Amino acid sequence: MNRLLAAALLCTALSMAQAAERWETLPATPPVTTTSKSGYLDVNGTKLFYRVVGQGSPVVLLHGGLANSDYWGNQVKVLAPHHTVILLDSRGHGRSGRDAQAYGYDLMADDVVALLDRLKIKKADVVGWSDGAILGLDLAIRHPERVGKIFAFAANSTTDGVIAGVEKNPTFAAYIDRAGQEYKKLSPTPDKYDEFVEQISHMWASQPSWSDADLKKIKTPVLIVDGDHDEAIKRAHTEYLAATIPGAGLAILPNASHFAFMQAPDDFNAIMLNFLGQK
Repeated sequence: MNRLLAAALLCTALSMAQAAERWETLPATPPVTTTSKSGYLDVNGTKLFYRVVGQGSPVVLLHGGLANSDYWGNQVKVLAPHHTVILLDSRGHGRSGRDAQAYGYDLMADDVVALLDRLKIKKADVVGWSDGAILGLDLAIRHPERVGKIFAFAANSTTDGVIAGVEKNPTFAAYIDRAGQEYKKLSPTPDKYDEFVEQISHMWASQPSWSDADLKKIKTPVLIVDGDHDEAIKRAHTEYLAATIPGAGLAILPNASHFAFMQAPDDFNAIMLNFLGQK
């Protein structure tokens, strides 16, 4: 019996160790606690929620699909002493509203430009995660005069760069559920999450769809970054982006996934700060 009990305890310990792999976890959303100026601005037919934190050269933080700007709490803390950090909830996300226009990366990138115009910021570096990273690349292609460096974490340039069935991955499924709970708390339309997901899914089904020629138009400095266990983006696609965008760098974070900025904030922040510099 003692041997059986010992074996059972060993199996339990091994299971717990396996479950505790960093890349399988979804840490709590790290809210932005640094003092900030916040508000709403009318942009391209809707009201966008934004925050401005810190001082120095401007950096825009763009969150992933279904999320909101709170997810950048770990990054704001280290950026604000050296940069003016601009955060926004993308249209239809978080606290921001939306109009009847169909979701599209070009439209959401134009929202960023319009917000910068309203804040009288001529040019800014961009740190983006997932959809936010795609927006950063969109800005570099279509509005190169408005962006400096682009830190693109977990981006894709075509739909086949996404791993099929990612929504069934346990960590990613937990994220979708959490995003829904946060939407209910923050959104001006709290009972419309399922409708929101359905509408933005139409965008994901066909966008982005950039060619090699599109990516080769990018002249601004770009760092392509991902976790080595990303549930959503194929590693080969990440490497393709870095190889195709002129002069782009590549950084792969160990033992981390699509949520590395929360799972491994020290590693993520070190690479981010080194790339952006302290200006």
